[in-house]
Amino acid sequence: MRDLGLTYGMSNDRIIRYTDANHASQYHQHSILGYTFLINGGAVSWSSKKQPLVVLSTTEAEYIATTHATKEALWLRAFLGEVVRPLSAPTMLNCDNQAAIALSKDGQFHAQTKHIDLQFHFIREAITNGTVALTYCPTQAMMADILTKLLNRGKMGELAGSLGLLPP
Repeated sequence: MRDLGLTYGMSNDRIIRYTDANHASQYHQHSILGYTFLINGGAVSWSSKKQPLVVLSTTEAEYIATTHATKEALWLRAFLGEVVRPLSAPTMLNCDNQAAIALSKDGQFHAQTKHIDLQFHFIREAITNGTVALTYCPTQAMMADILTKLLNRGKMGELAGSLGLLPP
């Protein structure tokens, strides 16, 4: 993996975004969140880090990861708006947790999630004002898994290639 280089132009897709989390699989019981943003087939922004608090469910872990990805999406929108042109369509974020998507749209799980810190509900405002939208991405197609989970060599190579990491 150390001899790979980041390659652009492998895809005609303009911007692709993925967000993911694992739930408490580490010894410290904190979930790992990850997101990646690709432009023309190559990663331009990514993050993998321990979530700041212990969460009670996979939905919560994914919801917090999606909130962090939303903050990055808003920054990228502003940057691309200045460099290229303002973006009128919402930035689509791919998420593999349908409960987290539902929670971000309408808060229908209020009784089970009222303990979630207000800062993580930031995503609801971004969805309401039309700057971000969440779409479901099956777990098998989740490119952010490379940032959040232990993977076998084959899956790691496949995801690295999907992110634009290729041999020179």
